[in-house]
Amino acid sequence: MTSLDGLAPAAALFHSLADPVRLSIVQRLVRGEARVVDLTRELELAQSTVSKHLACLRGCKLVDYRAEGRQSFYFIAAPDLLDLLRSAERLLAATDRAVDLCPVMH
Repeated sequence: MTSLDGLAPAAALFHSLADPVRLSIVQRLVRGEARVVDLTRELELAQSTVSKHLACLRGCKLVDYRAEGRQSFYFIAAPDLLDLLRSAERLLAATDRAVDLCPVMH
């Protein structure tokens, strides 16, 4: 296994959070559980969009749900994700959000 192969899981993790819709769902779930209908209303997104992105986040085991009757309540399944998000915010602040201006990234 090459060193690049060893980085694939970490790259996949960051890729799963790289989409603004998925990141907005995660940031909302940081505040507490939510149903798809709550997420669609609060994030002003289509139900199909929310469901698609929740499926991705569930596949990565970052988000899970609990059933209550016919309703599903989604929540952050990996508590370490909260630490990662806090670290990312600190890094963005420390770099004065220079990544927004990085010509290589865009």
